[in-house]
Amino acid sequence: MRVYFRYAIKETFSNLWRNRMMTIAAVLTVAVSLSLVGGALLLKQSAAQASVQWQQGTRVTVWMAPTASAGEISSIKTQLANLHIVKSCEYFSQSQDYLEAKKLLPPDEFSVLTVADMPSSFRCIPTVPANAFVVVSSLSNEPGVFKVTAPEQQIREMNHAIRIAQIVMLLIAAVLLLSATVLILNTIRMAIFSRRREVSVMKLVGATNWFIRIPYITEGFIQGLIGAVVAMLLVTAFHTWYPLNNEFQLNTSALIGTNAVVLIVGVVIGSVGSAIAIRRFLDV
Repeated sequence: MRVYFRYAIKETFSNLWRNRMMTIAAVLTVAVSLSLVGGALLLKQSAAQASVQWQQGTRVTVWMAPTASAGEISSIKTQLANLHIVKSCEYFSQSQDYLEAKKLLPPDEFSVLTVADMPSSFRCIPTVPANAFVVVSSLSNEPGVFKVTAPEQQIREMNHAIRIAQIVMLLIAAVLLLSATVLILNTIRMAIFSRRREVSVMKLVGATNWFIRIPYITEGFIQGLIGAVVAMLLVTAFHTWYPLNNEFQLNTSALIGTNAVVLIVGVVIGSVGSAIAIRRFLDV
């Protein structure tokens, strides 16, 4: 057993050095591919976390027309109170909205406004963020209502853009992972071809198939492992140094989970590539 272990280690590193240029190419391809996979996973988790935080602060604003009567305002207040999908509502009078506009608008724009020009408003928080659209559709055409707004559409558009970016990154990563597998396969194939006579002699003296195969599978395993470690370092650097808004910031456990996936995929890519090469190109 010890002799077999020493043989496997010796042959593995001998093959890696003999085909070092192909080995470097395979390792770099795996590293780049898995870096994109890790980046896509971090982006997906960041988007999910930010979406939850945004949804928690979702607010529907019912803007009343500046000319809305007291009866119309009272009617909207009653309807909001009877909507079970609304958690809470706060009424802002025209003077309150006027003071808020003073804080938000440039002086030259605010100077042309008067209290009578300002709409009053109801600021409401739905029980579930998705219910914001129900509130919008229910009250938009009510008498005295100027407009009903909710930030849900902007959040949805942003999430849609993030999902598209994730899909593009994952597709690129998949192509590069396939390229890495092919490179590892060709590296093993070249190693086997260069030693085909030695392999034939080993078969003649009674070497088993697995005795011959293990060094090559180990070679692919090491290539995938090194590429995965490089990718983990790149993913960690991206997580540490890339400036993200607070709602996008992920904790350390998310990084550890992503790196674990990167490591497993790298090892599987290397091992599977080698196994395919041996099964397909080595006649033992």
